[in-house]
Amino acid sequence: MIILFRLVLAIALFSCNLQKSNYTNNDSNNTLTTTKSYKSIPDGLKKLVAAYPDHLDSADENNLYWKDGTVMQYDDGIQGKSHDEKLDSPDLEDMMSQKYTPGSNWNSPPAENFEPGRIRYEPFFKKMYGSSSGEVQSNLVTVSWVPSICGCSVQFNSVNGAADKLKEVSDEIEKLPTEFHKYVKRTGGTFNWRNIAGTKRLSNHSFGAAIDINTNYSNYWQWDGSMTWKNQIPMEIVEIFEKHGFIWGGKWYHYDTMHFEYRPELLAK
Repeated sequence: MIILFRLVLAIALFSCNLQKSNYTNNDSNNTLTTTKSYKSIPDGLKKLVAAYPDHLDSADENNLYWKDGTVMQYDDGIQGKSHDEKLDSPDLEDMMSQKYTPGSNWNSPPAENFEPGRIRYEPFFKKMYGSSSGEVQSNLVTVSWVPSICGCSVQFNSVNGAADKLKEVSDEIEKLPTEFHKYVKRTGGTFNWRNIAGTKRLSNHSFGAAIDINTNYSNYWQWDGSMTWKNQIPMEIVEIFEKHGFIWGGKWYHYDTMHFEYRPELLAK
C-alpha cells in the first residue's frame, strides 16, 4: 500500500513539473505564455509591449492587446506594399519594419527610403495620446526647456512619461559645453495638431510627442529641395535624445534634422 502511494505521488509531481517546464514568465508584459507561443510573437510586437507597459497588456502571433480590451491587428495581410503605400496605409508591422540604429555608428547617409519611425500607424498614436486636438491638449504639461540656455517652456504629452523624458533630455543638454548651446537656444515647436505638409497624414507633433530644435541649424529635405542628405546637428545632442527614448529625423532618407520624436518602441532591445 505504501509503495503504491509513493508511486502515485511521484507520478503527480512529475506531471506538475512537466507542466511548469512548458511555460515561461514573460517579464515584458507580465503574462504567462508558453515558450513556443512567445517565440512565435513577432519582435515588433514584443518591443511595443515592452515600450508602453502602462497601456499595452500583451501580444500573440498577430494581435496587440491593450489593457482596456482593445485589440489591434499587427499584419493586415497585404503583401508587396511600396514605401509610399506603407506611409499612407500602414499596419503595425509596417511601422516596425525598419530597424532604428542609435548612436554614431549608423549607415550615414541613409539608403533610399530607409527611415525608421517615419512610417506611423495612426490609430495606435490616436489611441495612445488622443484622437483629437482637444484630447491631446488635455494630456499636455509644461516642460522647462534648457532653462539656462533658452529660458523657455514647451508643451509636451505626459502620457507614457514622454514629458518626463524630455525634461531628462533638457537636463543633460544643459551640461554640454557652450558650443552646443546654439542648437537648442530656441525651438521650432512641439504640439501642433496638423498634417505633414503635402500629405493627409498627421504629424507626430499632433500628439505632443515631438520637438523641433533650432531651425537656424537644421536641414529638411523639402526646404533644401534636394534628396542629398545634409546635417549640422552634433551627434552629442542626438545621442542624448536617443538615450531617453527619442528618435532623430536626421537618420531618415527624407531627412529632417531638427526633428526628434518620442518612440521608445524603436529603441527597445
